[in-house]
Amino acid sequence: MTSRERVRAALEHRTPDRTPIDLDATPVSGIAAGTLVKLRAGLGLPPSPVKVHEPFQVLGMVDMDVRALLGVDTVPVRAPMTMFGFRNEHWKPWRLFDGTDVLVPGGFVFTTGENGDLYLYPGGDTSVPPSGHMPNGGYYFDAIVRQEPIDPAKLRPEEWAEGQFGIIPDEDLDDLRKQSEDLHANTDLALVHWFGGGGLGDIALVPGPGNKHPKGIRDPEEWYVAHLEYPDYIKGIFALQTECAMQNLKLLRQALGDRIAVLGLSGTDFGAQSGPFINPATYREFFKPHHRRMIEWIHGNTNWKVLFHTCGSVAAFLDDFVEIGVDIINPVQCSAAGMEPETLKAKWGDKLVFWGGAVDTQRVLPFGAPDEVRAQTAERLRVLGRNGGMVACAIHNIQQNTPVENVLAFFETIRTS
Repeated sequence: MTSRERVRAALEHRTPDRTPIDLDATPVSGIAAGTLVKLRAGLGLPPSPVKVHEPFQVLGMVDMDVRALLGVDTVPVRAPMTMFGFRNEHWKPWRLFDGTDVLVPGGFVFTTGENGDLYLYPGGDTSVPPSGHMPNGGYYFDAIVRQEPIDPAKLRPEEWAEGQFGIIPDEDLDDLRKQSEDLHANTDLALVHWFGGGGLGDIALVPGPGNKHPKGIRDPEEWYVAHLEYPDYIKGIFALQTECAMQNLKLLRQALGDRIAVLGLSGTDFGAQSGPFINPATYREFFKPHHRRMIEWIHGNTNWKVLFHTCGSVAAFLDDFVEIGVDIINPVQCSAAGMEPETLKAKWGDKLVFWGGAVDTQRVLPFGAPDEVRAQTAERLRVLGRNGGMVACAIHNIQQNTPVENVLAFFETIRTS
């Protein structure tokens, strides 16, 4: 099979010639830039500057030579704008805390505090307060909460939405069209676009890291409490975001056509390590109607499969996801409560595609021996990949300082299983 055929078979719950592999097709199945530099060396590839395309998690852009050697079957049609509000262009050198040299976009503008901490600015604009903070010696940026004093009587969904989301500019749509046309014509890889516009209440975005003047409730703890204290406010925000997303989906359909196989719609986390992060009833009241509307339009107007990313223990939501038409779940965090691979496959394996779950990034991949990585990966493929319905990748991004020998063992096991 070609890569495109292999992924399509898995998405249609047919048995491919081998389990397809993803790396870097989404911002939740990527690899830390520093680890990617070492991986290139481990593969015997000539030195080539790694670009940090996702500055929040400091993820590296995986080039085609790495994809070919690892047997990767996917490729992103990547949005040109980062979540900090600057574009992936005008690359310039930057050095990670461990001394690794990488490239970052020209809009990646930071200052250094007295203790060596780094502060990143929305849109690269130092005239406003910074929106990202990386502690000295750290690996990625934390969003800085820039919340003004809240007057409950003056909370307005429209004010929160301003500068937070909007219609995709023509320039970006044209970029996506050109990317998809080139990749579809000149590779046999399955194309994936991460939209994320259905990520209602995505807590990584609630503080507004790309918003120069965020208004309303921005503190994550206050945001979650607001679902109970100010439900109409939260529902109003979600309604505005959904209307915007519906317009953008139509624009994406025009730009991408049938060239992409998968659309990443939502990155909101609904699970924690030990159980649901929110009450499933809250999901059904606040989120589900909007998700249903978006997915029904996608399935009625495109051939795209819909991917939901949600970390943690999400078994309590899977029946709801199936009901509204979610096709794919990621990252399949098998270490969380109720997320045992056998249970997931038995209950939902004929309805949901498992995009992830192939190796644990909390313990096994970063801290285990290569043989332990091989054993867990082979077992996950045996269970989750049985009769198709799996695209193999690590459970979330491959982290900084992950041993290269473990990364190589992981991909070799998938290719040869």
